Amino acid sequence: MKSRRQFLGEASCAAIGSTPILSTLLNLTMANHAAAANGEAAGTRKALVCLYLGGGCDTFNFLIPMDQPGGYDEYAASRTNLAIPRSQLIPLNFSDSFGRTYGIHPSCPRIAEMFNGLGGDPAEKRLSLLANIGTLVEPIPDKEAYQQKLVDLPQALFSHRDQTEQWQTSVPQGMQVLTGWAGRCADVIHSRLNTEQTGGYYMPMNFSLSGNSTFQIGESEGQFVITSNGALTFTGANSSTPAHRAKQAAIGSTVESPIEDHYQNLFQRTHGQITANSIARGEDFQTHFDDPGSIDGINVEAVINAANFPDHSVGRNLAAAVRTIAIRDDLNLHRQTFFIEFGGWDHHSELLNTQGGMLAILDQALFAFQQCLEQLGLSDDVMTFTASDFGRTLRSNGQGTDHAWSANQMVLGGPVGGGEILGHFPSLAIDGPDDIGRGGRIFPRMSVDEYFCELLRWFGVSNGEMDTVLPNIRTFYDPYSSTNPVGFLA
Repeated sequence: MKSRRQFLGEASCAAIGSTPILSTLLNLTMANHAAAANGEAAGTRKALVCLYLGGGCDTFNFLIPMDQPGGYDEYAASRTNLAIPRSQLIPLNFSDSFGRTYGIHPSCPRIAEMFNGLGGDPAEKRLSLLANIGTLVEPIPDKEAYQQKLVDLPQALFSHRDQTEQWQTSVPQGMQVLTGWAGRCADVIHSRLNTEQTGGYYMPMNFSLSGNSTFQIGESEGQFVITSNGALTFTGANSSTPAHRAKQAAIGSTVESPIEDHYQNLFQRTHGQITANSIARGEDFQTHFDDPGSIDGINVEAVINAANFPDHSVGRNLAAAVRTIAIRDDLNLHRQTFFIEFGGWDHHSELLNTQGGMLAILDQALFAFQQCLEQLGLSDDVMTFTASDFGRTLRSNGQGTDHAWSANQMVLGGPVGGGEILGHFPSLAIDGPDDIGRGGRIFPRMSVDEYFCELLRWFGVSNGEMDTVLPNIRTFYDPYSSTNPVGFLA
């Protein structure tokens, strides 16, 4: 366990997919529980936070080779007018097996600090980077295999809608999939690890601060949609006004009291019960959310207020995630997932200035979030990871870049080894060995399945359950292996 070192710096419906009417996964779940040889006990508390960069972030202008002559010159030649001057990059204390060195976009000093070590202490690294990752049906050994069509490819590459769905479902074959991998995770572990969730209603383990997402929808489990101000209600976002409370009470009475007398149809009766439970669940959640109390004598509200979250939706939503993690005991949850989308990364024009400003917001928000976790002693219980539709072309279209494939991602938190760039960082040469054409589209060497599998192993999904959560995992990795697929865990 890492130290609780504090960061330096400035201190619709209430629920979607509630208690299932019928669970087609019941027998499968019971079988998986029986076979969970390495299943984790329910006593531990853990959370996974997905920060989705909607639109396709140009991450080859985020993580940049610095070695010269060599990597930087190749980068600058390909990116032309979009290249960031080498002198402006923030160096990372890392070199790969080829002696290659790297830097981070100048808008991200705090991300660089979390990578290099908090306060300059190399023992306090919290963040690692994953290079050259994307959706894959099967491994692609080289560029020629792609060109000669020797491998199966994800359906509708370079499409926002399709690639977003594939990142959230981890099923890239083009099949219609109605469940996401966090939803399927909840299907198999919620009842096993969140053992205190019993009775007439229970709290889902999946929380979305960005509306409904495929990512957290399972076959038997769903997501609890909240806002930065707390629970949603049938009359809109939460409000404490007397009129709002009266309206909520009236709706609750309407859906609950006539169940036995008037709802003779089984489905209608069950729907009424679920609706009433959803209202009660939202009210219970809001009570704890509004007053998160203290952890080991440290006031949660004071820590959040001092953390310098940016005045932006991603900052407000990450602050709300801290609150929701902090009240996990009140919610009787040993496991939680969070989905937060930060959109607007589809930079076909004006990449440099727009992306620079957005990266600065991301940098501040992630640092403030991790700062809160550190100060509250929650860092070892939370892993935050990024995802995005796809990467961008290396070649400029004049002012921006177009849809491509492979990209780079971040994973951070106390469980992360930190200070590593993992994976095969590609050649950034136009028409080079990793460019499949059309303006510098890089093909991925690391699959999203490998990425997600390591997150899920830490989270408590057993070897025997991994195939259910990630149907394609065995194409890339044996879930019974004694080594992790990527290697970012400490």
